[in-house]
Amino acid sequence: MLAYLTLGTNDKDKALEFYDAVMAEMGAKRAFANDRLQFYGVGPGQPMIAIGTPYDNEAASVGNGVMPALACADKETVDRVYKKAIELGAEDEGEPGNRMPTLYGAYFRDLDGNKICVCKLG
Repeated sequence: MLAYLTLGTNDKDKALEFYDAVMAEMGAKRAFANDRLQFYGVGPGQPMIAIGTPYDNEAASVGNGVMPALACADKETVDRVYKKAIELGAEDEGEPGNRMPTLYGAYFRDLDGNKICVCKLG
């Protein structure tokens, strides 16, 4: 159902450096871009994440209650992505662990304060 999700940034170059490394841990890479957005994906027809400046040219801000959850192939990938994000300056919002009987996840805030979950469902 999800086609793509956009996260705003106030420092696109710094954000792309961060997401290049974090997305690589998940097997994702830069897909396509325009003057304000860079999309990342794992393959054709798969959901993507876009990082960029807001369309209205106002400052990017964090949405209260907004939290994308990015699916990982396995628990080890969740651990790797979380570790890489923290190494790159992300803020810890919850170390990797079982959250529900069917969800293993970790939480962090990216360099712009967006809260991200990386998880393995099932």
